[in-house]
Amino acid sequence: MKVEKLVEIIGADFYTGVPDSQLKALCNYLMNTYGIDEKHHIIAANEGNCTALAAGYHLATGKVPVVYMQNSGEGNIINPVASLLNDKVYAIPMIFIVGWRGEPGIHDEPQHIYQGEITVKLLEDMDIKTFVIGKETTDDEVASAMEEFKTVIAAGKDVAFVIRKGAISYDGNAQYVNDNTMIREEIIQHIVKVSGEDPIVSTTGKASRELFETRVGNDQSHKYDFLTVGSMGHSSSIALGVAMNKPNTKIWCVDGDGAVLMHMGSMAVIGANAPKNMIHIVINNGAHETVGGMPTVAAKIDLVAIAKACGYPNAVCVDTFDSLDYELEKAKARNELTMIEVKCSIGARDNLGRPTTTALENKQNFMDYLKTLA
Repeated sequence: MKVEKLVEIIGADFYTGVPDSQLKALCNYLMNTYGIDEKHHIIAANEGNCTALAAGYHLATGKVPVVYMQNSGEGNIINPVASLLNDKVYAIPMIFIVGWRGEPGIHDEPQHIYQGEITVKLLEDMDIKTFVIGKETTDDEVASAMEEFKTVIAAGKDVAFVIRKGAISYDGNAQYVNDNTMIREEIIQHIVKVSGEDPIVSTTGKASRELFETRVGNDQSHKYDFLTVGSMGHSSSIALGVAMNKPNTKIWCVDGDGAVLMHMGSMAVIGANAPKNMIHIVINNGAHETVGGMPTVAAKIDLVAIAKACGYPNAVCVDTFDSLDYELEKAKARNELTMIEVKCSIGARDNLGRPTTTALENKQNFMDYLKTLA
């Protein structure tokens, strides 16, 4: 199905969401058509954020907004859907477009398997009427489903189109670039060189894949790293939990700007506890690169000032490898919480691989290694 036809059938003029590779056609269409525009399209920090933003749009206009997201974001919308949108509360109608990663019978990465199994059930449990769009679904079938949805929406309830892999397409192309020169995989290689045998907790997406391949290239063990392949936005909290319980071991967190934005409150908790043995590195390319490159707001905010306001005693921003190496060495040597923001370009190798160990193997190897440390 062409994404233009889906948009036409839905008939809404405001979209907000968190980008998803399964919805890349929609995301690129929205960026090419509207860009980031307060009247028509906003990329939010997390799925609960965009649901509340869309509720505000409805309150101000009386119109029905659209929220798009990967199915992994369903957990983030449960609270606003149940306690804000539901017809037993404020009866705020909304249309969700959900990319179905991990659909049963379709091969996908391990973090998507269980979420894929419960995707439709979670929506139905939240009293959200659903319609699944696949490759064979016709425009007429989608239009008929939308007509049924209109009755549900009129009653102040919410509906969802669940998008199977390859179900929507867009002939247009969107290019996402920035002016930064440092390449993320090389940044990670520099981090690995300085961190030595210190444990690393890495964030969701290509950063963890590049960390894994860096270890392979160095002929090093993967036991030093916990690859947070799912649970976007929570790697720094995982690192905090490890750091507080291994106070004599330097713990590194390799984070991304989209992940930091998704659950930024974790920075306040980290700063308040200020573990002296934790180094928080935020690789900032201002993009949701792993799912297509759509922009985040991180290119427009001062992460260093935010970290300092949250209580980080040390926070700096670097944009060259010389300054990165200098700050990495200083952070390793000091006995204080440190945040290093690294300005990064958009892009990765086309042949970038994925971890060849299972998530359970990664966890067990990492835990076994932590047992040997103070």
